[in-house]
Amino acid sequence: MGPLDSLETLNPQLMKYRKFAKSYKTVSIETASPGKIILMLFDGALRHINTAIEGFKLEKVSTRNEEISNNIVKAQNIIMELQNSLNLDVDGEFPMTMYRLYDFMFTKLSEANLKKNPEQLRVVEEFLLDIRNSWSEMLAKSEQPAVARSLSSTA
Repeated sequence: MGPLDSLETLNPQLMKYRKFAKSYKTVSIETASPGKIILMLFDGALRHINTAIEGFKLEKVSTRNEEISNNIVKAQNIIMELQNSLNLDVDGEFPMTMYRLYDFMFTKLSEANLKKNPEQLRVVEEFLLDIRNSWSEMLAKSEQPAVARSLSSTA
């Protein structure tokens, strides 16, 4: 039970907003293109890594370790999902290179969790941020021609 849960009993409106936010999130995921879902996965992994890094600032050791560990595990699950989404049947070195890079990131996250080392998290964060930004740029470029085609077909 989180701190906001007790507020729900005091404010039923808050509960309605939380339900709305959850349903909005579900609809956005269900209606997103595969490319945007991958982008959401990158964003989620980065968010969990950032939360784990922030966890190092907590004073109470048990709370700090739990916050760090839980968020690292969530980031690892997302990395595994990204790795599983790779099509290894595609010709060329790119899919296997990405597979190995995800393995590297997963290992760094494991080390960060075991040793409680924020530097390992920052290494993964850098890689993920670069890949995420490249992915986002690629998506934006691939959507531009589709928008142009749709505009020209309506004119």
